[in-house]
Amino acid sequence: MLTDWEAWLIIGSIGAGTLLLRFSFIALVGRVERVPEAALRVLRFVPSAVLAALAAPALFRPDGPIDLTLGNERMIAGLAAAAVAWRTRNMFFTIAAGMAVLWILQAVT
Repeated sequence: MLTDWEAWLIIGSIGAGTLLLRFSFIALVGRVERVPEAALRVLRFVPSAVLAALAAPALFRPDGPIDLTLGNERMIAGLAAAAVAWRTRNMFFTIAAGMAVLWILQAVT
């Protein structure tokens, strides 16, 4: 078990490391006259990759171990939302469809 002092030291170290890592990119971009085109193409996918990384555990591991069964309402709602996103490319419809499917499945079970 950690003491209060050790816990705050870990939290502060992680915060300082995160700050330095983010600041390093800001400092480097300030020194580079032109960001390479390949880097710009890759950076376009960062927001969607981060969102997927945050959402995937909630969809496929809602209660612990990976659950790929039809009893996993969150996974089914996520797949329905993905289908709506693919067809419409509209964020509002995607969120509305995913939430509607989730609520319906939770009400039925």
